[in-house]
Amino acid sequence: MTVLVVEDETLLRNFAADFLDEAGFKVFEALNAEEALTILQARPDIQAVITDVEMPGPLNGCDLARVVHKRWPGVRVIATSGRAQPPAEEWPEHIPFITKPYLPNTIVELVKRLAKPQVIALRPEP
Repeated sequence: MTVLVVEDETLLRNFAADFLDEAGFKVFEALNAEEALTILQARPDIQAVITDVEMPGPLNGCDLARVVHKRWPGVRVIATSGRAQPPAEEWPEHIPFITKPYLPNTIVELVKRLAKPQVIALRPEP
């Protein structure tokens, strides 16, 4: 399975990428939502996005979650933050929210549960 980690704090992004890699995931990293969208465009194999809520740039994690849900409905998003969860009216209800600091196993198990491997069935030749 392939996961995209979106986090502006280098140490936290590296930490998440490392434990996901050790858990057997293929991992890509993005510094912000704009970079994440570019990677998602180029990598149709991404099945899950783990994003920080507060990031620099015009889009935050909530915005990214909405865009991903609209453009790539099969990609699951998990949001993290060291602050309180955004108010319900601002937060997409289909996106799990994990507070920082989190245990690596919490993220790994959530990704495994939410993201389904994509299987492409080829039509048999006539």
